[in-house]
Amino acid sequence: MIGLYVALPEHAAAWFGKISGTHPLFFLATWAPAIAAFVVVLRHGGIKGLRRFLARLLLWRSTAGWTAFILVGLPLVFVAGSLIKGGPVLAPLPPEGVRPVLAVMVMMLLLGPIEEFGWRGVLQPLLQRHMAPIWAGLLIGATWGFWHLPAFYLAGTVFVGWSFLPFFFGNVVLAVLVTPVFNRTGGSLLWPMLFHWQLINPFWPDAQPLDTWILAGVAVVVVLWNRKTMFTRDGAVTEIVAVPSRGPQQAAG
Repeated sequence: MIGLYVALPEHAAAWFGKISGTHPLFFLATWAPAIAAFVVVLRHGGIKGLRRFLARLLLWRSTAGWTAFILVGLPLVFVAGSLIKGGPVLAPLPPEGVRPVLAVMVMMLLLGPIEEFGWRGVLQPLLQRHMAPIWAGLLIGATWGFWHLPAFYLAGTVFVGWSFLPFFFGNVVLAVLVTPVFNRTGGSLLWPMLFHWQLINPFWPDAQPLDTWILAGVAVVVVLWNRKTMFTRDGAVTEIVAVPSRGPQQAAG
């Protein structure tokens, strides 16, 4: 359906309305990885399997370092990048005040983070059955980047004003960064979703392209620090449906 807005923008707008970040079809397209994940889980595990899959949202335990990185480190990256380029500490508030920003922040929870049901929920465990986490992260990052490509041709969305190649590179960096978080938390969906949400939190200032370069440097350090688990499949989560009897620090079943 979204392809119609790329191939036949005028006709699609007349039929379904002008596309925007709040259009129902934009939400549907954003949820496509999650929808695909739910179909796969239901097909192979039924309702019981889906419930156990969703139980991975309850895997909340994480190390202090990764918790601090997601909750504090990521915002500091955006703040630092913004300050270096002469920008503000936080994104400027609209004339209406903080309330619209809070509304957007809540809405963002229903956009990007939902993708993680597909990327980290299904694709990451499947790939890690056959390759080391570093390669799975790189492949998911490339897939994630190309999956966004049609949005760069959609008038009315934020992607129109961006350059694709830096965005693609950033997706690869982010997918590598979230990989050890995913494995260390035993296949948690909660922490990758929080990670994703921080990337689109409207309170953080625009730090492009410096935020990407800072995160790329962080990713290099993270990969080297975790090289024993990033370049081997030891400790890699390879199962999709959580096993309730196992702890969150172990591989989800």
